[in-house]
Amino acid sequence: MSGTHQRNTASMRSSPRCGAKTRAGTLCQSPAVSGKKRCRMHGGAKGSGAPKGNQNALKHGLYTAEARAFNKHVQELLRKGREHLE
Repeated sequence: MSGTHQRNTASMRSSPRCGAKTRAGTLCQSPAVSGKKRCRMHGGAKGSGAPKGNQNALKHGLYTAEARAFNKHVQELLRKGREHLE
C-alpha cells in the first residue's frame, strides 16, 4: 500500500555532496556534513582524522643521504676487514 504523503526532500537533494572518490572511481553521492566538504563516512564527522600534532607521519631517517653514506662506509670497512683477515 503506497502512501499519498509527499515527503519534503528538496533540501536534502539540493545539499552539497561529498567529493570523496569511491573504490568504483565515482564520486560519493552522500550529502556532505554541514560546513564540511565530506560526508560522515569520508571524514566529515566530528573527531575524524589524525589528532593535532600527530607524530605518526615523521620520517625515521633510515634512508637519508647521511645514513646511506654511513652504511656504505661501514660496509666498506667490513669488506676491508674480511680481506685483511684472509
